[in-house]
Amino acid sequence: MRRADCSPTRSEMAPLAAILLALASLAAAAPSLSVRQAITSLSSAQISTFTPYSFYAAAGYCSPASTLAWNCGTNCVGANPNFHPIASGGDGDDVQFWFVGVDETLGTVIVSHQGTDPTQILSLVTDSDFFLGTLDPTLFPGVSSSVEVHSGFRDEQAKTATDVLTAVQTALSQFGIKKVTITGHSLGGAIALIDSVYLPLHITGVTFQTIVYGLPRVGNQAFANLASVGNTVTHINNKEDPVPILPGSFSASRMSLSDLIFQSGMFLGFHHPTGEIHIEDSGAWDACPGQDNESDLCSTGDVPTIFSGDTSDHDGPYNGVEMEC
Repeated sequence: MRRADCSPTRSEMAPLAAILLALASLAAAAPSLSVRQAITSLSSAQISTFTPYSFYAAAGYCSPASTLAWNCGTNCVGANPNFHPIASGGDGDDVQFWFVGVDETLGTVIVSHQGTDPTQILSLVTDSDFFLGTLDPTLFPGVSSSVEVHSGFRDEQAKTATDVLTAVQTALSQFGIKKVTITGHSLGGAIALIDSVYLPLHITGVTFQTIVYGLPRVGNQAFANLASVGNTVTHINNKEDPVPILPGSFSASRMSLSDLIFQSGMFLGFHHPTGEIHIEDSGAWDACPGQDNESDLCSTGDVPTIFSGDTSDHDGPYNGVEMEC
């Protein structure tokens, strides 16, 4: 019978303690790209360089008809008037919206994916699809089976992968552009990060950069390392947004036992790539070196559990840009 204080008995704690010790040893043995570098604040000029991409991520929430016509108001022609749409798709339900086009001012092909609202993304990262799984070798030829990603995010990316690839190839051919920028917010950011591994496998001779917002953890350490190498990734997180800390990695130094039990996703070994920028309560944008930086100036340290997060921060603002159509 459970004791009156409802705390677990010693016999109940023993198996859990053994599991935690095993997981801690695995986490300690896992390779990482983390480096000991100073956290630096971005200048106003540096922050402003992200604004066009913030609007492209926000436009991902607009219908395919409006992004293909580029008539979706401030997020479209109002923010980026020199954009030439190539293709768009999705239904906003089973398949997230997406669009591809060319920004001649920025000199890049743009790929944008629709995100989702905080309640939906929190459900997605903790539902039955939150386990790690390997990537489809047809879409990701030559990628090691040690590279694993959130199976729900993987399946979402696969729904649009070939259409997006065809549209990017068309844009590169028509405009002679040699750069591709992939963006998105929330779930759209997760799809974009998987795209950042997928597209370079099929397109050569161009450079890629990925700029995403409110990014949840997408894959294991091997995926985080792969996404961090050969592709410039920036993931921008706003204040106490809890989405970037989910699903969990493993950091026993930051978590109480109750936190570890609640955030069972931590046991699965999810990790972020390098390239985090964290927007502080003061409005400062701080560049956080390494992966899952535990400084209080970075998301992992500032929001150690979802109880300390605020979902109202998820949609922004990102230097004045809200993630909505």
